[in-house]
Amino acid sequence: MPTAPESELLTPALLNQLERLELVTRKIFRGQLKGERRSKRKGQSVEFADFRNYVAGDDLRLLDWNLYARLDKLIIKLFLEEEDLHFYTLIDASMSMDFGEPTKLQYAKQLAAALGFVGLVRADRVRIETLGQTPSERSPVLRGRHNVWRMIEQLEAVEAGETASLAEGVKNFCLRNSGRGIVLLLSDMMDKSGYEPALRYLMSHDMDCYVIQILSQEELEPDVKGDLKLVDCEDQDEAEITVSVPLLARYDRTLKAFTSGVQDFCNRRGMNYLLTNTQTPVEQLVAQHLRRRGLVR
Repeated sequence: MPTAPESELLTPALLNQLERLELVTRKIFRGQLKGERRSKRKGQSVEFADFRNYVAGDDLRLLDWNLYARLDKLIIKLFLEEEDLHFYTLIDASMSMDFGEPTKLQYAKQLAAALGFVGLVRADRVRIETLGQTPSERSPVLRGRHNVWRMIEQLEAVEAGETASLAEGVKNFCLRNSGRGIVLLLSDMMDKSGYEPALRYLMSHDMDCYVIQILSQEELEPDVKGDLKLVDCEDQDEAEITVSVPLLARYDRTLKAFTSGVQDFCNRRGMNYLLTNTQTPVEQLVAQHLRRRGLVR
């Protein structure tokens, strides 16, 4: 078995918790390869599921001969299928994600690494992409524990600076990936053109969608005062403000309305939404919050 990787993205403490987890989907998808995840479908694992009467054409190897001897009836034993799961992570690598300590992008990469690791050790198919990739730039599908290092290298190469809008990035992701599975969008959702078109694209793809909005402590509770000139890091728009208590209160109301709007939009469409702060440890986010949301168990 390959040794556990040592990286800022996957610390030993985090790995110890992840080893015991597995990804879970709320939808039923037919896997392409045999995996370790127990499916709701009937198949050929060793996990017994149910009995049913034999019908012409059934595999005779599935007959329960003990029941035939006792009841003189042909009964088929059904077993649960074990199959793999396709797990997609879509990372927003725009300039706005390069903010905070740690940056929102670094937090997104660590979270992607943690959940990707869970998928790899459970023989699921893991694909990690960014919003800036074009329709033809598909990332490799990784499968198996031996690909953990390859996943880490791919994530460490992701840098802030991509210019694709949220809607354009999600649309290109949907064009690149026609399969089903779980898709996890990691973004601050800050796009002047709005987040709604992007989330509608995801919904049209019939995936099990999770949206994790990542904000920094500096955004949630800004510690600023006096006269300031704000510069948009993405389009260089400028605004001069004088920070006051009423202005900070107005900012707080606006931010809460924004995050509540994203949550409401997701909830109305069956998408799972979670707001997180970069100060929340990733292991806590995965083991507690995402477990309650049903993404892992």
